[in-house]
Amino acid sequence: MEQDKLLEIKNLKQYFNVGRPSMVKAVDDVSFDIYKGETLGLVGESGCGKSTTGRTIIRLYDATDGEVIFKGENVHGRKSKKELKNFNRSMQMIFQDPYASLNPRMKVADIIAEGIDIHGLAKTQQERMDMVYNLLETVGLNREHANRYPHEFSGGQRQRIGIARALAVQPEFIIADEPISALDVSIQAQVVNLLKKLQKEKGLTYLFIAHDLSMVKYISDRIGVMYFGKLVELATSDELYENPIHPYTQSLLSAIPLPDPELERTRKRKVYDPSVHNYAEGEEVKMREVAPGHFVLCSEAELKQYQASRAK
Repeated sequence: MEQDKLLEIKNLKQYFNVGRPSMVKAVDDVSFDIYKGETLGLVGESGCGKSTTGRTIIRLYDATDGEVIFKGENVHGRKSKKELKNFNRSMQMIFQDPYASLNPRMKVADIIAEGIDIHGLAKTQQERMDMVYNLLETVGLNREHANRYPHEFSGGQRQRIGIARALAVQPEFIIADEPISALDVSIQAQVVNLLKKLQKEKGLTYLFIAHDLSMVKYISDRIGVMYFGKLVELATSDELYENPIHPYTQSLLSAIPLPDPELERTRKRKVYDPSVHNYAEGEEVKMREVAPGHFVLCSEAELKQYQASRAK
């Protein structure tokens, strides 16, 4: 059965001028699709461009070039206020820092209800508060929390408030930008399990951005790996972990610590050396399908080499 394509990213570029003649290519010609109801994980080390990709998709940044097609419409095309309002309702973001993303001067009820107010989703004050109470209970908090301020909550509770705020406008697509990186390890699994539960109940689609590879494997259907603004590999979660092809992906996976101290002490980690790619002048390097659904950034010669190594 063919899946419905919710989001198409085509040759997306996000360049920043940092003083002449310098230019940072934060996102450099990235393309991928996200299907309705799935979670696409986006991983890579700090500074690789994964968060910038998410922020460009949701229009926090204007794209330098390329297209973001959401439900058949170009996100970065010229839009009326009404069209922008509808888009902002359909796509929401959960931010990395639960301490900085909530206004400390606003009560939790007003933080969560901000989107409800903007989009006129409640007809009366009572209906507004009922929606807030329901959202608090949905994310595992109590209705008594509505009248408190953000500083009265732990990091995990604040992130739950951030999730409730994102859910308030009933979006179809949520970008979770490193939503667990600022939390204690014991709380991270709770937040990820909550996201999985909400996805099942509400039919949500996620772009889950993170650098914790083990957690990304747990929540994602497919995973994309970024390196210096480029998408270098894209495959299903199991396929990527069992058959990593790009040397950078292999390097990332080799850095995941093992729970066995003896094995951890003796195993060797792979260090990625970009010079292994000796491309001839004018040689085309692009995402190529090495195996069904498994794409790798490579040249034609590398493609044959990767396919031969898989066949062994």
